[in-house]
Amino acid sequence: MPEQEVFAELHASAPRRWMGVAIMAALGGLLIYIALAIPPAVLGWQIFLLVLGGLALWLADATRRATELTLTLTEAGITDSAGEEVATIAEIEGVSRGMFAFKPSNGFVLRLNTRKPGRWRPGLWWSLGKRVGIGGVTPGPQGKAMAQIIEALVVQSRGGDQAPL
Repeated sequence: MPEQEVFAELHASAPRRWMGVAIMAALGGLLIYIALAIPPAVLGWQIFLLVLGGLALWLADATRRATELTLTLTEAGITDSAGEEVATIAEIEGVSRGMFAFKPSNGFVLRLNTRKPGRWRPGLWWSLGKRVGIGGVTPGPQGKAMAQIIEALVVQSRGGDQAPL
């Protein structure tokens, strides 16, 4: 299999990455501390705080692991550095990146013509049905450049006679 030209790469911004992980870990630690140091009168609330704190710590670690990855755009599509295919150019119908689009921070949403299984890499990308959100703790200029290149590749794959969606 020949190497494909890399058109764009998207990776997490280190300050945003560590700030997100630190805040989520601090929240988890604080919830667990409150549950143990100042236990509520009702045992159910204490269990709730412990579970919520554990989930926050799990999310902090999931974000840390996910944001170690890099998204790579080639002529074939978008893959992450772990080898997982995010979307192919043939599947993409359009890109939403406007101010009022439901999209990740500093990112964009791909509208697909096929359904994808639900996947989530906190802070980097998610997939739900016919939508893939890319962004989160990524730099804005990298996300914007990748979105523009994807729009151009989609137009080119359709013969170049259509305006971008």
